[in-house]
Amino acid sequence: WEARRRVALVMIVIRDVPDRFHGFLSSVMLEISPNVFVSPRMNNGVRLRVWKVMSDWHEHERQGSLVMVWRDLNAVGGVGIANLGDPPRELVEADGMWLVRRRSASSGNAP
Repeated sequence: WEARRRVALVMIVIRDVPDRFHGFLSSVMLEISPNVFVSPRMNNGVRLRVWKVMSDWHEHERQGSLVMVWRDLNAVGGVGIANLGDPPRELVEADGMWLVRRRSASSGNAP
């Protein structure tokens, strides 16, 4: 039972990134829709290594964006969220849950 608690569904969505991001993610996860990758039972160590590769690559090629979500019972709403780049939406915590708002073209942060 303990081993089963350490694995969780992980999803990564990519947008406008270089081709190697897509190729790498295709080798470790299932692409269920264009640019949407899932792994139904990824452990924390593998998740962290995959994200490290993505982070290192994105640091050297700042193009596009990536968002990763996974089950994390200690996080807001039970969902861990990490992103690279500038996603078109902003996540806002409110009363223990995540809300999403679209960024304004004029201010970048206004609802």
